[in-house]
Amino acid sequence: MNGISRRGFVKLATTSAALAACGDSSWLLANPLGLALGLQLYSVRDLLPKDYEGTLKQLSAIGYREVEAAGFFGRSASDVKQLMSQAGLHCVSAHYSYPDLAPHLDDVIQYGKTLGLDYIICSSPGAPDGSAAKGADGKVNREVMTLDDWKWNAGEFNRIGERMNAAGIRFGYHNHTPEFKTLSGVVVYDELLRLTDPAKVTMELDCGWMIVGGKNPVDYLTRYPTRFSLLHVKDFNMGEKPASDKAPPPSAELGRGSIDYRPIFAAAKKAAIKHAFIEQEEYDMPPMEALKIDAEYFQALKV
Repeated sequence: MNGISRRGFVKLATTSAALAACGDSSWLLANPLGLALGLQLYSVRDLLPKDYEGTLKQLSAIGYREVEAAGFFGRSASDVKQLMSQAGLHCVSAHYSYPDLAPHLDDVIQYGKTLGLDYIICSSPGAPDGSAAKGADGKVNREVMTLDDWKWNAGEFNRIGERMNAAGIRFGYHNHTPEFKTLSGVVVYDELLRLTDPAKVTMELDCGWMIVGGKNPVDYLTRYPTRFSLLHVKDFNMGEKPASDKAPPPSAELGRGSIDYRPIFAAAKKAAIKHAFIEQEEYDMPPMEALKIDAEYFQALKV
């Protein structure tokens, strides 16, 4: 067999058949980062509760292969794992707000281990008792958090990250816009990077929200190339008025908004990025149509 072992031939034939079934092997690696095409499932938050299985299959048909969860809609970890597998998706990561994460840490870790998560990401911070940012209902107003509130979070992230490490899951933090305020003479995000232990806490850099917050992802990826493991990739139609995640600019499909991702991806290629998730905040067209535009842009972009 021209030097190919029977086992090698079977493996090659199986792979070829899989590629033929897909009709196009471009989904294997998403340019320009050479990573599997990923999606943050917050993008389909309105579709998943209505048709969880069907929505996952539609995403797979577009070409997405990795996903990051933003809620599981009452489903067990084993159920989610099975449906992801049937759709040809790998659930790499999951988002939890601090109030949903910290009081239920053991349960969250066990769920993540059963599902096979590599990462659990804190998607929004907490606040200590007595903080003006913490309401009577336990919800946290990020816009009024003090530097001390953020320092408290850094300590909590280190504690949670140590627990996650012991369970074999990497813990990280995802930014919005308040992290880029200057409080008491320091940028909050810089302080989080300084106070969190890189061995315990990685960062998921949301490029869109960082730009809305007035900072440049290229700068952070260049200054801290080993601190970021994951990217969120989204676009906005930026206006002249100041914006935030509470009063955001209009969402746009990738390549149709204001953000030029070429320099960002060029910097990311030199950093330690392991996964990149497209995220669409809002839509002015059917979601799957927009997510197909996003996927095609991401795969075609050259840097």
